[in-house]
Amino acid sequence: MFGRIVVGVAKTESARRAADIAIDLATRYGADLHMVTAISRGASARDSDERRGAEGFLTSYATVAPSGMQTHAVPGDPADVVLMVAEEIGADLIVIGNRSMRGARRMLGSVPNSIAHSAQCSVLVVDTTS
Repeated sequence: MFGRIVVGVAKTESARRAADIAIDLATRYGADLHMVTAISRGASARDSDERRGAEGFLTSYATVAPSGMQTHAVPGDPADVVLMVAEEIGADLIVIGNRSMRGARRMLGSVPNSIAHSAQCSVLVVDTTS
């Protein structure tokens, strides 16, 4: 059913909930999991502290994620980055929390809203309010 899953993650509790669900789905379906986080445009150099920190954060999921996990720390807007990676890898599913990765206090933040309306694949919006 799902062969390639993309999940947008950040260093927030709500994003971690979405990541946990994506890991569970990837494990159940034997899917490749692509964990994506956006970094600032100025952090695009391989040796930047922000990029190294983001890659380390993503790699920290390796102990609980399926062996096919890949990480993507990409400069740009969070919604654009998740959508770009999903398109590049031919994702079957994008998993995203219902709170914006930028901390907006709306029920469905700007990042998940943009992804839900622009994705070329299925989108699972995870309730991360609890």
